[in-house]
Amino acid sequence: MDYQTINLSEKLSQFNELWSPKVVGEIHNFQFKLVKIEGDFMWHEHQGADKVFMVIEGEMFIAFRDGQVKISKGEMFIVPGGADHKPFAEKECHIMLVEPKSVADTGGTDSE
Repeated sequence: MDYQTINLSEKLSQFNELWSPKVVGEIHNFQFKLVKIEGDFMWHEHQGADKVFMVIEGEMFIAFRDGQVKISKGEMFIVPGGADHKPFAEKECHIMLVEPKSVADTGGTDSE
């Protein structure tokens, strides 16, 4: 068996596109995706599937219809499935998403 770590900084350095998640790992039915964000995304929801946002660098916000949450470096937040939300970041922010494979991503998703 070949045991190898996944270096998140190295993976993040391999792309510059914003709002374009890259799959860096999978476990059971879940995918781990790295994404760089800046500015506003669109309002959307995830067909009843929860989605985890982990901030690796910077800070981001997620707007909900009745408020918003700020997620800073080293923090994570779980967006409940079905909650209408809009992620945004004032400056470039690097995040990891964890979500079921079956969730259709609103942005483009590429594997490495």
